[in-house]
Amino acid sequence: MALVVVATLIGSIYKQASERNFERLLWAHLYNLVGSVSVSDNGDLQGRPELGEIRYSSPTSGWYWEVDSVSANLHGTLHSLSLGNRKIGKESLVTFPFDSSFKRTYPAHGPNGEELFVAETEVVLDSENRIARFRVMGNLSEVKQENRDFNARLYSYLGIFGIGSILINAAVILFGLRPLDRVRRSLADIREGRAPRLTSDLPIEIAPLAQEMNALIENNVRIMERSRTQVGNLAHSLKTPLTVLMNEGRALGGEQGRIVTEQCEAMQLQIQHYLQRARIAAQRDSVVFRTPVTPVLERIDRVTKKLNPQLEVRFINKFADAIFAGEKEDLEEVIGNLMENAGKWGHSQILMSLQKTANDTEFMITIEDDGPGLAADKMAEAMQRGRRIDETKPGTGLGLAIVQDTVKEYGGQFVLKSSQLGGLRAQITLPLVKK
Repeated sequence: MALVVVATLIGSIYKQASERNFERLLWAHLYNLVGSVSVSDNGDLQGRPELGEIRYSSPTSGWYWEVDSVSANLHGTLHSLSLGNRKIGKESLVTFPFDSSFKRTYPAHGPNGEELFVAETEVVLDSENRIARFRVMGNLSEVKQENRDFNARLYSYLGIFGIGSILINAAVILFGLRPLDRVRRSLADIREGRAPRLTSDLPIEIAPLAQEMNALIENNVRIMERSRTQVGNLAHSLKTPLTVLMNEGRALGGEQGRIVTEQCEAMQLQIQHYLQRARIAAQRDSVVFRTPVTPVLERIDRVTKKLNPQLEVRFINKFADAIFAGEKEDLEEVIGNLMENAGKWGHSQILMSLQKTANDTEFMITIEDDGPGLAADKMAEAMQRGRRIDETKPGTGLGLAIVQDTVKEYGGQFVLKSSQLGGLRAQITLPLVKK
């Protein structure tokens, strides 16, 4: 916009200057013409004006001069070679009157339709008051064409300058913002677990920002480590009393001993579960870990086959590069619980599969068995804490609840469906971390 304004101003100034110089040139020629014409003894106009302009000699050039007699005691007419026998119309004195110096200007049209600018005056040539009218005509079309050519060149040069300025400024901005882009990429690496802190190789203008962010990251890590230490201390302090109670229950024997032992085991699982949730929450709010999914599933697949030799256990891997944004132990616990349930209820086979979802931002793990399955109204009930659908099977009723809470803490989804194998299908969807 600034260049457009500048171009308009320059074009306007050049036009005014060229038209003013053009008019001055015509008046200079007119004065030269007046000085070159005289009156003969018998009252005729005479003279051979040389105005120093070759165009007054070129036919139909648009540059003409003419001297006409006005008073009755003056005879004859003089004109330039370029005008020949052609006549240029004169404007009425009413429309374009003379000024106080007997001068006037007005537009006209030449023999070929070109625009002319006429400078005219009347002069008394001698003591007998013989008056002649002098006219010099310049080609205004040439001046306008020169203005158009100048504007075209001006706009071209300013356009090239503007494009060059935009490219240079864009390059400077992009180059100047590259350190910020490096900070953005470093933060993405930290968020996805590829780096522990921001790079220190930054310009001095944003180095303090990187230092403050690194200090914040380190503070979060310290908070997480302190929380983990407290969690470990709490687990350790509760472990011994619970162990003593379970041993006393077993030693007590009978129905009361069994009840004490089962309740102590349930308490132990509950404590482990809530401590794990606290650890996961602390982890999500600080640094994200990266765990390759395939090795974990392959290891659980091998363990399941050893623990359940009577079952056909299959693992179908359609997304070998999947990365879990969390700790390996959490993924192992989730999949281990589901595979344990599948081994407990499956009749002859278990199928575990890993694949990418359609939106390419998540991965999905499914575990199916050919057991009795669950009715639709029982699936939601099975995920309630401490709820056991079949009391004949061993367990505490916490496995699916632990899976659901852990998956939810990581921003994923856990659903139960009917399997095509005839049993239950457990489906886990978790956010995908890109490499």
